[in-house]
Amino acid sequence: MTSHTHSVTAAAARAPKLTRNQNLVLETLAKAEFPLSAYTILDQLREDGFRAPLQVYRALDKLLEYGLIHRLESLNAFIACAHPHHQEHGHLHGIAAFAICDQCGLASEFSEPEIEDCVQHWTQKNHFHPSKTTLEIRGLCASCAHN
Repeated sequence: MTSHTHSVTAAAARAPKLTRNQNLVLETLAKAEFPLSAYTILDQLREDGFRAPLQVYRALDKLLEYGLIHRLESLNAFIACAHPHHQEHGHLHGIAAFAICDQCGLASEFSEPEIEDCVQHWTQKNHFHPSKTTLEIRGLCASCAHN
């Protein structure tokens, strides 16, 4: 997790100046082993002065806009971006891909040029203009599959 946190910190340095709340939410997600819901983030930040869900949602919205975090739709949860070096140009073709373990909850972000090329080809062929693409693969991670 240390390199993950370091990468998020480097990406945050390229984003517009983050507010105190945005920094706290980003740090919480960077330290988390698994994706977190907004209410879990709120619970973890109560001692830092967070009192209302709106405080968390405002921070999450900006962090999403800056490309520092992702929302995993199937989990209704958030995760720090594991590839923030893509922040300068966005993820290739705007694609974020995740393998999510149904048993332990591990979410691994990955990037595969073949998938990105396929999606880009389809969208161009069909004159579709995506605003965001998040691929979520659900199943069992290697560790859970062996148990």
